[in-house]
Amino acid sequence: MRKLLYSFIIFFASLMPLASCTDTIAFGNSFLEKAPGGDVTEDTIFSSAEYTRSFLAGCYSRQYYGLTFATGLAHSVDSWVGKFDALTDLYQLYYSSTSVYKYYYTGSLDATIDPLFTYDSDYVWEAIRYCLIMLEHIDAVPDMDDEEKECIKAECYCLMATRYFDAFQWYGGLPIVTEQFTGSEESYEYPRATAEETVEHIISLLDKAIAIDELPWVYDDDADTETGHWTKAGAMALKCRVLQFAASPLFNSDTPYYGGSTEAEQQYLVWYGGYNSTWWTRLKTACEEFLTALAANGGYELCTPEWINSAWTDPTPDQYRLAYRYGYLQQASPEILHQVRVTRTSNSKYNWFTWVGNGRILYCPTQDYVEKFPYSDGTPFDWDEAEAAGTLDSMYFTATISNHALSDLTLTRDPRLYENAFINGVPTSLSWSTATTSGVNFETWIGGYTASSYALTESNKFATGYYCMKFILNKSGASGDAKSLYLQWPTIRLPDVYLMYAEALIQTGDCTGALEYINLVRARVGLGNLEEMDTRYDYTTNSEALLEELLDERAREFGMENIRYFDLIRYKRSDIFEKQLSRLLMYRQTLNDDGEYEDNTSAWYGNNTSIDWPLHYRYEKANVSTPVRYWWTYGYDPKWYLAPFPTTEINKEYGLIQNPGW
Repeated sequence: MRKLLYSFIIFFASLMPLASCTDTIAFGNSFLEKAPGGDVTEDTIFSSAEYTRSFLAGCYSRQYYGLTFATGLAHSVDSWVGKFDALTDLYQLYYSSTSVYKYYYTGSLDATIDPLFTYDSDYVWEAIRYCLIMLEHIDAVPDMDDEEKECIKAECYCLMATRYFDAFQWYGGLPIVTEQFTGSEESYEYPRATAEETVEHIISLLDKAIAIDELPWVYDDDADTETGHWTKAGAMALKCRVLQFAASPLFNSDTPYYGGSTEAEQQYLVWYGGYNSTWWTRLKTACEEFLTALAANGGYELCTPEWINSAWTDPTPDQYRLAYRYGYLQQASPEILHQVRVTRTSNSKYNWFTWVGNGRILYCPTQDYVEKFPYSDGTPFDWDEAEAAGTLDSMYFTATISNHALSDLTLTRDPRLYENAFINGVPTSLSWSTATTSGVNFETWIGGYTASSYALTESNKFATGYYCMKFILNKSGASGDAKSLYLQWPTIRLPDVYLMYAEALIQTGDCTGALEYINLVRARVGLGNLEEMDTRYDYTTNSEALLEELLDERAREFGMENIRYFDLIRYKRSDIFEKQLSRLLMYRQTLNDDGEYEDNTSAWYGNNTSIDWPLHYRYEKANVSTPVRYWWTYGYDPKWYLAPFPTTEINKEYGLIQNPGW
């Protein structure tokens, strides 16, 4: 599946009577289509194994891809839209022409405006329809063996499940479609299923896939053409994620999130009608089934420094950095349970240049996010304590000076911080093979070589004092560590299953068991056990504090992977959505003629390298104010927990009921 959007384009062009819109009718404009016409029919497509595999590639191409890719494809990959985590406390997006900025930050979204993930423009229903066509005809393919047919059926169940779940996270209960339409129906009655019915349908699809023996647990290392296909491991992990969302307070609560008077609530489209602890037990069981299968079959593990190089038995901070980077980004990562890939015809590699080089990618980590990362041993970072102790200058690194430049640099915080944000003092490049750093040190102080004065003007990259490193790796991109990489989207990774299991254990009363799996993820980047390094709480008994720490751990591990947004949604964390966020103003300090420190807003690199690289700064926190998010001033209306269905879809009268508040 190396070229999911384009590798099949020549063949698939001949199938356009099947795949194009013929009428403007329900489920968007592409789902309820008339039967194929012209020279190409379904019989033609499924008369050949080669054509059938190409059609399967078309099904795969309709998956969600979480990075900015190209205008004119799925709505959510358009760089004019914006990424989900920009709505959280982790990032502020400074490109004002995006939907995030125009409609969410200003509070002006309504049912006539596309939300970040659309009901009708993100290939959900097209993917489901293509899979239903495949399931109806796959047994008739004459030159394909039964084993491959069964495997394709399982893959289709996974594809439909992931697409339903993508939409469920945004909309709640959905219409459930179990057969393709012919286009000759006089009317279409497909009302929304309840939230519970929708979850159970998704789970049933995954259970069907998991039960098919021909679906492999993992693809062999030499099966390059198969990597990117759904596997049994991916299906079982996705089942865990579906149950995690289903068990959470958004749906699983004694009270509906909008008060209970709306039609959607009264028909249980957006909650279950009460709290049921069984949901958490089901999540726990699903995670245990996955872990049992993992122990039996292998094939996946956390990417550790020793996995990359067996000689790295006493890892350095940079080796831990590389392990984390490799784990989420590289195709050969041992921890990615499912990934989605895309390509462009204008480049021999994937879309690194689109994500890295696009001027609309102005995601700036907040000071609030940076402060979530502990010290490198796992001790919590506390700004007030560091400020009182006079140690803020070592909150990112320690170093000596040699020939005026930084030498013996040691990172002092959680290695994942330096992979999620550009941090002052860190060298430009991290070697993929040796984990050694090289290049110019990032200068993020006001006037610094890297960040210029963007923090002072609160604009462009480094508007918060930081810029997003995740998936980018270098500010310039074209010459950085991300050059020519195949930037697949990590749909689900092994650390997520570990942390989902920890969450299920917390919710079912086993904090000690939960700590074991939280500590597995922490240990991968060199952090000590949580209960030993953080003595603020007794995490073995304080489930509330442990759950809060778990959510922060997920934020540290999965920055820009959509996890934080859905964590806040499913736990109905209006308090975090309403929180005024902060940024950092950092001023380089130099001694004046009177022997006193004063602000110096000049760069070191390329300016005056006859003096020492600065090791002392003045730090000032400021509010994020461009713009002030609507929720910070007026509060978070719970209607925002789910997105509005498009008015155009509701007006088609096939059974959609609008979500509460919209």
